[in-house]
Amino acid sequence: MELIPKWFFELNPMIQALIGGLFTWGMTALGAAVVFMTKNVGQKTLDSMLGFAAGVMIAASVWSLIIPAIEMTEAMGGIGWIPAATGFLVGGLFLRVCDAYLPHLHIGLPRSDAEGVSTSWRRSTLLVLAITLHNIPEGLAIGVLFGAAATGIDPTGTATIAGAIVLAMGIGIQNLPEGTAVSVPLRREGVGTGKSFFYGQLSGAVEPAFAVLGALAVIFVQPILPFALAFAAGAMIYVVVEELVPESQLHGNTDLATLGTMVGFVLMMTLDVALG
Repeated sequence: MELIPKWFFELNPMIQALIGGLFTWGMTALGAAVVFMTKNVGQKTLDSMLGFAAGVMIAASVWSLIIPAIEMTEAMGGIGWIPAATGFLVGGLFLRVCDAYLPHLHIGLPRSDAEGVSTSWRRSTLLVLAITLHNIPEGLAIGVLFGAAATGIDPTGTATIAGAIVLAMGIGIQNLPEGTAVSVPLRREGVGTGKSFFYGQLSGAVEPAFAVLGALAVIFVQPILPFALAFAAGAMIYVVVEELVPESQLHGNTDLATLGTMVGFVLMMTLDVALG
């Protein structure tokens, strides 16, 4: 039995990207659905889950995005580190600007610590926006890889549909605990079960849209491909360092969160090398 059916490889790359984004959104919803079974997921478990998500994103940024961007540029006769470094920094800067202006609140912090422009929005809304913000680069990364595979301009063969599928799988796996990390704290705070689930899954809703946008960008502006790969990586690493790692260690579970990060890194690296 084939792991990926042949018909998937024949689809329009934007449809492939959409399916990849819908899969990662679905995994977010699956994680958020934990609130229908319990509202007492331990803090140690949640922190190790966030650490795991951080590890997956770091490995995906390196093996699925940065390394292909460098190899692609060099194979086309360019200086490999220039678009990789530039795209990486611009991706981080893009998230920093979004972070500065979009109202949001990181998990585990009081309402008074909300970031972005001042607003009267409720705590639950701000929590969802924080996770939604960092799902944007994940969606872009999926779309960029599917678009890259479709262009056929990668002389190294590193940007493949199989590689894009592996990236979507990895991001989907790490979205599972993220959905839980949003919905369970909301349920603990007295938000209804249905609303907690709705807000938890809503954080992943941006991924299908940005996956399609990422595919469109590299298909119609092919020269930006290495830059786009590095841009997505920079945005993802910004999220890891600014949000996931601090939140995973906020409650003193430093060792568990760190081990979770290492497990997530190894899992994503293995998926990418073995299957991508």
